[in-house]
Amino acid sequence: MFSFAMLNQLNKTKLMKKIFTLLTASFLTLAVNAQTVVDIIVNSPDHTTLETAVLAAGLETTLSGPGPFTVFAPTDAAFAALPAGTVTDLLANISALTNILTYHAVNGTALSSSLTNGQLITTIQGQDVTVTIDNGMVYINNALVTVADIIATNGVVHVINAVLIPEAVVNNGTVVDIIVNSPEHTTLETAVLAAGLEVTLSGTGPFTVFAPTDAAFSAVPAATLNALLADPSGLLTDVLLHHVVGAAAFSGDLSNGQVVPTLFGDNVVVTIAGGNVSIDNANVIAADIEATNGVVHVIDAVLVPITLGLDNINNTTIGVYPNPVSDVLRFNLGQKATNATYQVFNQTGALVLSGKFNSNSSILSVEDLQSGLYTVSVLENNKMNSIRFVKN
Repeated sequence: MFSFAMLNQLNKTKLMKKIFTLLTASFLTLAVNAQTVVDIIVNSPDHTTLETAVLAAGLETTLSGPGPFTVFAPTDAAFAALPAGTVTDLLANISALTNILTYHAVNGTALSSSLTNGQLITTIQGQDVTVTIDNGMVYINNALVTVADIIATNGVVHVINAVLIPEAVVNNGTVVDIIVNSPEHTTLETAVLAAGLEVTLSGTGPFTVFAPTDAAFSAVPAATLNALLADPSGLLTDVLLHHVVGAAAFSGDLSNGQVVPTLFGDNVVVTIAGGNVSIDNANVIAADIEATNGVVHVIDAVLVPITLGLDNINNTTIGVYPNPVSDVLRFNLGQKATNATYQVFNQTGALVLSGKFNSNSSILSVEDLQSGLYTVSVLENNKMNSIRFVKN
């Protein structure tokens, strides 16, 4: 016979099974959600760039440790908003990459409920980030927290919509220190010391230095280089000062066709085409080496003021002045050139002027040209040379 005791026992058994099922489901859920801050980043479809960066910097082991950590995680869109090429450059420079990534991480768990307006939080990188709370919106520096309090087993992740950039910490020294410590600038170092410019260029500045490599100086005829070194306080100083600007001009400050005055007193012309930057006829091969008193850009040719008459310094036989020019462009031709011809092209490559010279010191009227950047090509004794000029 089925008794109440048996029914009670059956109900208890069903209850125990139900409790066991619920506990099992809970433990499975906890197991699925048992993620470190690194796991959260890796498993997020919106943080593939951050994942790549963390792995490239070798920080995954550290951030998988016991912590606890707070990570401000920029999305892929945040990285994409950086200037073109920035992410590629960072991935190639692990030191700089680590510096930025550790600026996004904090030792300790900082939940959104613990944040206050104006709060300063010290990052693992060593610098502080600032919390701003405005109308219920939370910002870390200038980055908006779009998703808060993603709890990890070793901390918490907050998603942000911009990459946090720490203040620059310059360890390169002055522009002179950069030149002296560079294995590619031994000739420039010798020239700076010979001219006695190391004291000036170690001053407060700021300065921008266009630094020709040893290979650039090796293209200068030996006789010309010897002549420069033989006149350190005169000709050499003039040429070197033509490589220096009395302001900090980073690559982002430069524009196509920009005319930049040098400390010598003459101008250089900036050309930007296809992502390549040129200063007069020299290509910038390494940009934005930051110094405590300015910035250094490495170039592949020696810049020479055309007013010095050293038109053959880079194995070219022509020079033009004034540059920029308003009406008449004057040419210095390296030798008697009664049969020399010229062609002038605008920035689009269209031929706008052409003709023949008939003397060693020739002039060309450019008064009717529109303002802009031009290239003049001179064919002299079967040798073609080109140089840019700016029409005011």
